[in-house]
Amino acid sequence: MNSAGDGIESMVGDGTSAGSGAGAITPDGCAVDFYAMVPARDEPAIIDASAPPNASILELGCGAGRVTHPLIALGHAVVAVDESPEMLAHVRDARTVLASIEDLDLSERFDVVVLASHLVNVPDDDLLAAFLATCARHVREAGCVVIQRHPVSWFETAAPSRRSVPASDGAEEMTFVLDGISRPTPEHVAATAEYLVGDRRWTQTFVARRLDDARLRTVLAAVGLRLDDGYLTDDGGWVRAWPVASMGAGGS
Repeated sequence: MNSAGDGIESMVGDGTSAGSGAGAITPDGCAVDFYAMVPARDEPAIIDASAPPNASILELGCGAGRVTHPLIALGHAVVAVDESPEMLAHVRDARTVLASIEDLDLSERFDVVVLASHLVNVPDDDLLAAFLATCARHVREAGCVVIQRHPVSWFETAAPSRRSVPASDGAEEMTFVLDGISRPTPEHVAATAEYLVGDRRWTQTFVARRLDDARLRTVLAAVGLRLDDGYLTDDGGWVRAWPVASMGAGGS
């Protein structure tokens, strides 16, 4: 890890104890039982808008299939990758691969590679570079990489919040609480998320690093990708990248 991450990662221990609660907890602190209940929002539609019909999609960090399943329903063939066997056990109708993102090498390429869930906001520069290198070696020359990051403005506006939504089965209500927010450096936000369903409670502590357009262009270029000139969402949270060799084939 480079100096930008030194002392930041230690705020969440060694990366294997950043979460708490009943059931399996993934290395980055995600509670499997909770994430299996979280419904998809607009993520599938955002990804689908960048994909050709019946696309081959590589979804990195798929979790319990919250986005995987709607993408399959839209007609896409999804290869779902996660490092948690407990998460993958919830994924249906997709080819699943148990692997860490940074180590993945399937020797095949896809129309769309998806790196969602703010994974690019990892504090470790080396890990970020490894994530994007995986994207680059798995996207077709005329394909694209769809990336979700925290909007740059979030690093100034992040504040304690609480919201409730129906669970994916509609039978229970899920409450998301964000608290314990601090800014250990101008580039980082540390926080604790609390998840409540009935009398069950999980927590997840995380640290996110700002990733603005200039820095993102630099890290993408290092692996042979270039950032699209436009955003996929108004807040700039979803962006798209193309293989440099394709000169943005099919892109704007």
